[in-house]
Amino acid sequence: MKAWLKKAISNRRYLIGLYIIFALVASVQSLLLGTNNVYVEGGYAYNHYNNYTIFEQSFYHLLNDQDLYILYPKEHWDLYKYTPTFSVFFGLFAIFPDWAGLTLWNLVNALILLAGIYYLPQLTNYQKGLVLVIILIELMTAMQNDQSNGLMAGLLVCAFGLLERRHYALATLCIVFSAFIKLFGVVGFALCLFYPRKGRQLLYTLLWVGVMLALPLIFVSYEQYVFLFRSYLSLLTNDHSVSYGYSVMGWLHTWFSLEINKLLIVLLGAVVFMLPFVRLKAYTQYWFRYLTAASVLIWVVIFNHKAESPTFVIAMTGVAMWFILSEKSKLNIALFAFAFLFTTLSPTDIFPRYLREHLVTPYVLKGVPCIFVWFKLMYDMLTLPAETKLPQPVN
Repeated sequence: MKAWLKKAISNRRYLIGLYIIFALVASVQSLLLGTNNVYVEGGYAYNHYNNYTIFEQSFYHLLNDQDLYILYPKEHWDLYKYTPTFSVFFGLFAIFPDWAGLTLWNLVNALILLAGIYYLPQLTNYQKGLVLVIILIELMTAMQNDQSNGLMAGLLVCAFGLLERRHYALATLCIVFSAFIKLFGVVGFALCLFYPRKGRQLLYTLLWVGVMLALPLIFVSYEQYVFLFRSYLSLLTNDHSVSYGYSVMGWLHTWFSLEINKLLIVLLGAVVFMLPFVRLKAYTQYWFRYLTAASVLIWVVIFNHKAESPTFVIAMTGVAMWFILSEKSKLNIALFAFAFLFTTLSPTDIFPRYLREHLVTPYVLKGVPCIFVWFKLMYDMLTLPAETKLPQPVN
């Protein structure tokens, strides 16, 4: 690699600036695209930052004692599918005009993820820079859709870095907050198994859960809060049977025409995820804990029946973390290239539209490479000697 390029990748200021620019570009693009009515034929014209509008309006629905989990077609397309606590959090953005709130929202997603990667222990600035470069396109996809996935990935990565430094209060806050955004964040608690003072971790977790649960009560009555949670659980129950997404379930369905119960697939995935945990002696090794963090990031996407394109910034963060410290064997390089080509590049204009419409989408190739990488990562965790040393940065 040319020295100037390696120097640029290693330079924090360059990458911080790059991430800020991408967040600003995504925001301006969404704001300037105007409106469309592609979602409802002959219906309402919605803006191109519809997801942001859903989050924003949920805060006002909360204030007005409205049901958060029904359609509001005069305001936005699709349902709000997050917790009442997230509605409270989004009040921090809703109080601003859309142009400012949307920009701030995208900056939060970009910079929390960037901060999480830079907080990873035992990696050089060059290695961290490589991860950030690898995931930048996926992050842009998430920001162009005004999604929370950059924030989700950042919180889980931050939690790992904080656990490594024994900052249990902040680490558990990151995991609990991620779970109150999207329920799959609870998988992050698997990381806590590797660290001492589990009683303290449990107490902090209970504290933060209590705080998160109590926040909406600042704005709604207890009776209304109970109603909202019942409505939320009803939404999740009905939502579970709707689709397969770019997930293991979607892969099995489209490739092999298998109609396997989704809950069974998730349970089997959880068993495979936990298999390396039998290696108790490996808990003391950084590489093992690091790969577990990468595994968490991939698992929460590929076993999510609602996984869609903007979700994969989370999975690709795990893929990038795995690759930069993996042995650069032909198999590992091929798996990474497969993931970067089909997961990251396939939704972009770089990829031929014909192939996207007739190959990538019908065969869920957005998700398949991450599935293959995850199984290889599981193999590594099960077979690598405990005394394995981290490789030096690639030149």
